[in-house]
Amino acid sequence: MTPAPTPASTPSAPAPVSTAAPASPVAITKAGFGKLGSQDVDIYTLSNANGLVLKVTTYGAIVTELHVPDKAGKLADIVVGFENLDGYLPDNQFFGATVGRVANRIRDAKFKLEGKEYALTANNKPHHLHGGAKGWDKVVWSADTAESPDGPSIRLTYVSKDGEEGYPGTVTAKVVYTLTNRNELRVEMEAVTDKTTLVNMAHHSYWNLGGHGSGTILDHELTLYADSYTPGDPAVPTGAVKPVKGTPLDFTTPKAIGRDLKAVGGDPVGYDHNFVVNGDPAALRPVARLKDPKSGRVMTLEADQPGLQFYTGNYMNGARRGKGATYVQHAALCLESQKFPNAINVPAWREQPILKPGQPYKHTMIHRFTTE
Repeated sequence: MTPAPTPASTPSAPAPVSTAAPASPVAITKAGFGKLGSQDVDIYTLSNANGLVLKVTTYGAIVTELHVPDKAGKLADIVVGFENLDGYLPDNQFFGATVGRVANRIRDAKFKLEGKEYALTANNKPHHLHGGAKGWDKVVWSADTAESPDGPSIRLTYVSKDGEEGYPGTVTAKVVYTLTNRNELRVEMEAVTDKTTLVNMAHHSYWNLGGHGSGTILDHELTLYADSYTPGDPAVPTGAVKPVKGTPLDFTTPKAIGRDLKAVGGDPVGYDHNFVVNGDPAALRPVARLKDPKSGRVMTLEADQPGLQFYTGNYMNGARRGKGATYVQHAALCLESQKFPNAINVPAWREQPILKPGQPYKHTMIHRFTTE
């Protein structure tokens, strides 16, 4: 048996070692963002394990900021937007918003459903656009948050009453933004109705992978996984489907957005077209890949809707400033996963936006951020 040491030979006790994990940034914080009449508007900040930061406000379920790293690891805010609520209130360009009840245009602001004709607000005369004069981008949503091993998330909810903006049925809509620890922005939209109606929700962030104040997106390289598109006359699809091959709308291989911009025409000039995404129209699948050669940032998009509206910020004209930047024409672009525009008035597409009681609407988008 080994003898016990004498007191003189006993070493001093080591200092206690802390087993607590090092402090990490709080994943979710909340702050005031202003008031809409008597309603408080809040802004939430979500941070993932890799330092990416997402900001979302309850007004319009708007993404106001998203900070992601470039190839050197430097963060930049890649979303065009504003630093306070007042910046969004005069907006008619839907910056960062969740748009609904029906995204995009409905021809002549009317449609028939179950034998009845409905008249909507012609806020894009003579057509109806993105839900009307007071669509879901201009209301205050309720919010709750959650943290999980996948990353922080915020769920926003809005109840759209029967008759709102001319639509039938009371619709309860939800959108969940998750900033995953795989450097993804997941957008999950859901809706249910108590009466047959139309629903086509879309996310309307304006992206510039160089940073929101870094100039235009004309040198960004875009790939669209779409072999065809739905031409309009000029803005509302006619029901035709045409191949993109041999046209300025061909992005089936990577192409600088500015290369064919003048050839695509428009007034003002630029892309504002609905593309038919290849593959199963209800399956989650690749939709687009966007790269900024200067910063090395890459955004890939997957979604489970039949169409994608590609818009190059044609109506931005330098009159709006936000977060210290002036937003010139083509300062950002939108990639709006959606049902086809004006689908309710095209026999071949008519069933796309119709939502009935007991048949929930679902729409998922995954924006994945990498560098190269």
